[in-house]
Amino acid sequence: MTTTPGTTDFSTCDLCDAHKNDSDGRFRVLPPGFHSYGGVGKFAGPASTVKCFEDNSLVKAALDEPGRGRVLVVDGGGSLRRALVGGNLAAAAAKNGWAGIVVDGCVRDAAELRAAKVGIRALGLMPLPTEKRNEGQRDVAVQVQGVWVRPGDAVYADEDGIVVDAAR
Repeated sequence: MTTTPGTTDFSTCDLCDAHKNDSDGRFRVLPPGFHSYGGVGKFAGPASTVKCFEDNSLVKAALDEPGRGRVLVVDGGGSLRRALVGGNLAAAAAKNGWAGIVVDGCVRDAAELRAAKVGIRALGLMPLPTEKRNEGQRDVAVQVQGVWVRPGDAVYADEDGIVVDAAR
């Protein structure tokens, strides 16, 4: 099955069926546990990445830039203590053309996230914002719940899960 990132004409189940016998590690599936919070339920696009811990300075900087249909994958270390994305950043992502955001951590402002025309997946909700220390890394290989995601990898998310296909 050939699917182009940016289209919503895909099923993660069909992608998994097509790649179930792959052994080269290029096709990866994120474990369950991510919840949908955005106003768009199904999204896909090439990955852009941020690695940060309880500081969303680089997340904000990324989402303030043109998204060009990309998916921002945030390695927040799985922290459940601070929200890395809230309503303002979701609105910026939608306005700037991001297809989606995947957060290995928490988000906040649930009603505002639902109103934003962008896909958002995260581990949970946490009302506490982050500290702003301008720390982290941008467009580096990250691990999301133990699964590697590299800039340019194709990310697909729907109601069944999130899969990553390595850039070819």
